[in-house]
Amino acid sequence: MTVIKPIQSSEKSKKQQVEEMFDSISKRYDFLNHFLSLGIDKGWRKKAIAKLKNDHPKLILDVATGTADLAMEGLTLNPDKIIGVDLSEGMLSMGRVKVGKAGKSDKIELLKGDSERLLFDDNHFDACTVGFGVRNFEHLDQGLQEIYRVLKPGAQLVVLEFSKPKVFPVKQVYNLYFNAILPFWGRYISKSNSAYSYLPESVKHFPDGPAFIEHLNKIGFKNTTSQALTFGICSIYTGVK
Repeated sequence: MTVIKPIQSSEKSKKQQVEEMFDSISKRYDFLNHFLSLGIDKGWRKKAIAKLKNDHPKLILDVATGTADLAMEGLTLNPDKIIGVDLSEGMLSMGRVKVGKAGKSDKIELLKGDSERLLFDDNHFDACTVGFGVRNFEHLDQGLQEIYRVLKPGAQLVVLEFSKPKVFPVKQVYNLYFNAILPFWGRYISKSNSAYSYLPESVKHFPDGPAFIEHLNKIGFKNTTSQALTFGICSIYTGVK
């Protein structure tokens, strides 16, 4: 699988580049997220978290937590604790401010960490969520294997990720927006030349739909499912250890 990096010509690893990229846009990330998705992303997160409501997880891991939007939504499940990990200290800092303002610092702990080397024991978490983060793994299967390792038997993984619409005219409108409008406004507001050009490229090369389910199955996840949202712009994937 082709490794898509924010700056393809750079000799730095994808992991290094992703960390630096998110550090650079962290202060504008939340505004851009909601602005460029027209606010639809909030509904996507609600639907992703709803996949766990019957599991009643008490200890949840949120991988690639960013500014903790999905972790905050996870509080609706009434867990004892949510631990979010992310490569970018800049994103985590913004997340800690958000969590603190909400008075939820006792429920959500945000830690700097690598999805491919999770510093947790085997069979530790009751559930794991990843929101728009698996595309940024340098080695997709290694990251999924680590998540599998730290989940308890019977625990569920829920992944929320962009996908590629297949139906006319959604596909055509999506491609215009994602490849022209979004990168322009993303660059203009974030002042980053690479971040919002990397986004459509990373989505274009990501193995979405049945291809991602194959990755989950290969790792060992059972009862895997894929649900397309908003005409296939985004998908929710689930699997059970």
